Amino acid sequence: MSRPIVLLHGWGLSSSVWAPLQAALDPSLEVRTIDLPGHGKATSAGDSLESWSDAVLAQLPRNSMLVGWSLGAQLALHLACLHPDRVSRLVLIGATPRFVQTDTWQAAMPADTLADFQRSFDIDPAATQRRFIALQGLGDARRRDVVNALGSAATPPDDAHKTALAEGLGLLANIDLRKVVPEIRQPVRLLHGAGDTLMPTAAAEWLADTLPDGRLSVFTDAGHAPFLSRPQDCAGLIEGFARD
Repeated sequence: MSRPIVLLHGWGLSSSVWAPLQAALDPSLEVRTIDLPGHGKATSAGDSLESWSDAVLAQLPRNSMLVGWSLGAQLALHLACLHPDRVSRLVLIGATPRFVQTDTWQAAMPADTLADFQRSFDIDPAATQRRFIALQGLGDARRRDVVNALGSAATPPDDAHKTALAEGLGLLANIDLRKVVPEIRQPVRLLHGAGDTLMPTAAAEWLADTLPDGRLSVFTDAGHAPFLSRPQDCAGLIEGFARD
């Protein structure tokens, strides 16, 4: 039997970013999308990983298969660890346990780079969001199409959303799930673009090696958003995993 599939997007976007993947998925599957707190049409939920996870948890059916991308993948990992009764398995796209580098974690964005994004967002949020989106298209054979799709699905950094978006950048700067990853017992499928310049493939390789039941698929011609440049291929892997 297939499981309910719940899609969790990344920072600065909205659930509409999943439209190409949804169109490629078998329509007989039960698929839901959730806007992250303060994104799209969702209300804010505070500035902690726990409050964001609680907001998502309230919308999850039992036995959900979470498909999380980027920040959404980190939320999916957190939920799977804390609420195994609600999360049956995971598909993680462009995933990492920690978004920024430390002395013990180099497979990530330099901390100074993300700090610069945070400072720039306070001054010119729209330009900063565009720059962040542009980075996600790097390394993809369909870069222009990917960037256009991301831009169309972006949550505008207006007065209604700016605070929550800034809080999301704060989460990216501070989340560190390395200690909990070995505790996640659900089956996990990792999808990653070999050209991902935002999140090195080494982060996904670490997850595949550290998760008790993790398997990694790498798309050689994709960047940070392979579900946009390779929707049919991603859909096929997700469908098979949901029905396994």
